[in-house]
Amino acid sequence: MTSSAPPPHGQVTRSDVARYAGVSTAVVSYVVNAGPRPVAEATATRVREAIRVLGYRPNASARALRTGSTRMLGLVVPEIGNPLFAELAVAVEQTAARLGYAVLLVNSESDPRLERHLIQSLVARQVDGIMLSTVQNGSAVVDLTTLAVPAVLLNTFEGREGVDTVGVDARAGARAAVEHLIGHGHDRVALIIGDSGEGVEAREQGWLDATRAGGLIDGPLVRTSFTRRGGYDAATRLFAGPRPPSALFASSDLQALGALRALDELGLRVPDDVAVVCFDGTDAADFATPQLSTVRQPVERMADEAVLRLVTPREGGPPRHSSFVPALLTGPSCGCAARPLDA
Repeated sequence: MTSSAPPPHGQVTRSDVARYAGVSTAVVSYVVNAGPRPVAEATATRVREAIRVLGYRPNASARALRTGSTRMLGLVVPEIGNPLFAELAVAVEQTAARLGYAVLLVNSESDPRLERHLIQSLVARQVDGIMLSTVQNGSAVVDLTTLAVPAVLLNTFEGREGVDTVGVDARAGARAAVEHLIGHGHDRVALIIGDSGEGVEAREQGWLDATRAGGLIDGPLVRTSFTRRGGYDAATRLFAGPRPPSALFASSDLQALGALRALDELGLRVPDDVAVVCFDGTDAADFATPQLSTVRQPVERMADEAVLRLVTPREGGPPRHSSFVPALLTGPSCGCAARPLDA
């Protein structure tokens, strides 16, 4: 290796690395940034060794000034303690990292005012794009078309005019879940649904599609929060009466977990007395007792699509909605056999 003595204590520069490795500063840049020009492996090895020995750390702020890109993306989620959003955040971070981007994750706590503040904070930090997953609906959703950076509405069930959106066909997924319960012979399927505050949500519509197509009367429902406590309280109301339903569809894994606790306290066995299917398909459903039948959202594919929308935007054309098909995974909570944990 062609080298000189390490520089004195202080900020190690790209020029220091170049002198130590015996290459130009441009070659150092190509190795650090993985391009735009290829570097011979032997040369790249020398540069990486120089970086290690000198303790060089690229100046992200200076690079952002030169390139106009911070190589950072913002992700806003409504509740990081919810396994769905935790898994979504991990998937987004992994996809972004493969493409050379870091992710700034913020938690809105389902508060619309905090959500707006966090989005503006991310814009002020000059992120290259923002992904928003929100429980707000209608006019309460931040107008992403007014932001100074590209934005994607993530984990949404329908398109939104003027905005790129990524989500799942929740209506079809819910219908498949309830049809499965009806196929087990259940003629009164209750619903625990998150309270959106505006109209009939896609999962509720799928529940109605299935029961009405099966010739059943509309079963009882309770609107509540997307939490364990919400599911617990809702199930207590639904199943404490003299004629409880024989099956339950819950709009989230967390609600189903709370419902399992309530059913146990009421002395009702799952699935012997009550069959349960839920929506989301997180690890929490796999490790519940009994294992929950669930409609799994394809989190990794959704994350890939959202990140790619931001880092490789299309030239021209209107924003579009990508809707993925969720998969019904059956298990003991509805009376089916257990599935492998890696299903």
